Amino acid sequence: QVQLVESGGGLVQAGGSLRLSCAFSGGTFSRYDMAWFRQAPGKEREFVAAILWSTFTTYADAVKGRFTISRDSAKNTVYLQMNSLKPEDTAVYYCAAGLRPTPVVRLTGSYDYWGQGTQVTVSS
Repeated sequence: QVQLVESGGGLVQAGGSLRLSCAFSGGTFSRYDMAWFRQAPGKEREFVAAILWSTFTTYADAVKGRFTISRDSAKNTVYLQMNSLKPEDTAVYYCAAGLRPTPVVRLTGSYDYWGQGTQVTVSS
């Protein structure tokens, strides 16, 4: 059974940076596309970024140019580097894994496994 464990969340001031990590276990990492989603209080879970086939990346417009997704196959880990953080980035961030082929990378239903989430709070 695939398990995903996120870490790296916390409280940061606007303009600051955080790096989230997601450790993958219980499966063959290379067979999965990986993504980050986030959910703010009272809102639906939304797509943030995805990395496909270890090289192709795609981002939500709201984070493009500020966030970078990457993966380390040697460590079975996916990262989300978040720079120039804004108060509107405050949310619980979730890591997701989808067995290829991933139908539509921006939809939550395309992913098979989810982490427990890590809180990111950006103060103004």
